Amino acid sequence: MLGKEAEERRQALRAENRNLRFLRFLVDLALMEIRAGRFTLEEAEKVVENVRSQALQLFPGKERAFDWIYRPRFHRAITETFQLH
Repeated sequence: MLGKEAEERRQALRAENRNLRFLRFLVDLALMEIRAGRFTLEEAEKVVENVRSQALQLFPGKERAFDWIYRPRFHRAITETFQLH
């Protein structure tokens, strides 16, 4: 029984790590595109919300974590790109 539980935990951990790598990829790609000036301000804000939506699909119930970890990075990129100082 312990072997089966341990294997299930390992599989869950692998899935979570895979989801986290994918989320990091999405965030990095979105930040790169925003900083490259490929979007209008409104489009950039929509990209952030789309990434947030994807994050919540990958990690349901983690709204606060996204807002604490990633929102400041997006805010900084948008502020710098669109010179909103």
